[in-house]
Parts: sequence; C-alpha cells; structure tokens
Amino acid sequence: MTDDWADRLRENRAEKDSFLAEHRQSPIPPDERDDFDGLDYFDPDPDYRVEATVRVHDDPEPREMETTDGRTVRYLRVLTFDFELDGETYELHGYRQETDESAAIFVPFRDKTTGQATYEAGRYMELEPEGDLEDGDRVTVDFNLAYSPFCAFSETFSCPLPPEENWLETTVEAGERAP
Repeated sequence: MTDDWADRLRENRAEKDSFLAEHRQSPIPPDERDDFDGLDYFDPDPDYRVEATVRVHDDPEPREMETTDGRTVRYLRVLTFDFELDGETYELHGYRQETDESAAIFVPFRDKTTGQATYEAGRYMELEPEGDLEDGDRVTVDFNLAYSPFCAFSETFSCPLPPEENWLETTVEAGERAP
C-alpha cells in the first residue's frame, strides 16, 4: 500500500480523537474529556487490508446478538466475507438491522487480542460498498479501521457483542487498541 493510504488512515484517526475529546455527542463522559489525549492504535499495517470474496445471503438469516447490558438485538446476516490472513483462510459475516436495508454492513468481531490489547467485548468494522454486492465480488476488508464501540468508553451505551460465528482464531494487531 502507498503512503497515501497510511496518511489518510492517520487523518481519520486524528478526526476521531478530536470528536472524542470535544464533541458533545462523544461517548467519553464530559468530566473525563479534559484528560483524554487520544486513542491508542496499532500502527497502520497494509497486511491487515485483505481482499475478501463476498457470498450474498439472498434469504438473510436473523441473528440475535447479546448486548453489553444484557438485552438482545436482532440483525440479519446478509453477507459472508471469505479471506486470507497470515496464510490462513477465515470468514466473517456482515449484518444489517432488519429495519434499515440502506445501512452500512456491520461486521462485529473478536480475535485473540480481545480483552488483552483490544476492548474486552470485541471490535467493529463497517463497510459501505458502492451499489449492491453480488456473489463472487471482491471487496477490501481493512482491519486497520477496526474500532471499539461506544460502550468501551461509558456504561451508558449498550452495544451488540460479536456473535461466536465472528470470533477469529487469529491475532489481528490492527485498528484501535483498548481505550
């Protein structure tokens, strides 16, 4: 990957840090924002930008996801992404809420860094493909964009937990570290 990609990633991270420190909708409690000096990130790593093959689920299966406050939320499993990482083959599932077909594809996941170097409940990615995806399409899944959900910063937020089918048996040292 080019330096431009890494520069754009760093700019994205600086914008997020600014939002978290200053915006009224930041998940960081107002009395803690003065001490916030930015998130801790893994260094940008092009090896964690993987090309994935898409499998579309024409009849999406509903999935109940537990949340950090003990409730459940319902999503539809709309896509599966097949990819290689460190010479091994993996799959991650992409979801949408039943009520919002136009929303980004939600990809919650856990890996071997979860609860150690990264947030204990898992991390998220969102993919916003241009147009409808079809079986066999290739997309970039960029783990450098993996982020901690708002509940990592405050218990006032309830966040879906990655379902077991999205638990990766590998280490993904990319994206945000634990807050």
